[in-house]
Amino acid sequence: MKKANSGGRGPATNGNVAPKNVEEYLAGVPEPARSTLNRVRAAIRSAVPPEATEAISYRMPTFRYKGALLGFAAFSNHCSLFPMSLSVMETFKNELKDFHTSKGTIRFPVDKPLSAALVKKLVKARIAENEHKKQRRSG
Repeated sequence: MKKANSGGRGPATNGNVAPKNVEEYLAGVPEPARSTLNRVRAAIRSAVPPEATEAISYRMPTFRYKGALLGFAAFSNHCSLFPMSLSVMETFKNELKDFHTSKGTIRFPVDKPLSAALVKKLVKARIAENEHKKQRRSG
């Protein structure tokens, strides 16, 4: 897994200081949200190709593979996963019905991560989208 870094705005964990990398971001997240995000991150990492990168974008951890893949963050009363794709949200709407969703966001309790199986499905769908977009552009 490669690591990259980029700045931006978004959820803050340490006041107004933007985290430099994913470890720094997670270190600033209070428990139980930190453990929850670590589980989500592990599920994502197990599903992305080795050449995928982790970065901070909009002040939150993101994964990139042939473009933006997805991000995750902790907020005061919930955690969120950002699939960065309305079509993936639509594809998995039945599996997401027990979660609060809005345009591009899946919210879940700070102490209850999304299942690893669901996270992996979302990641695989995003990878397929990005690969398809790359093929269309280069073909």
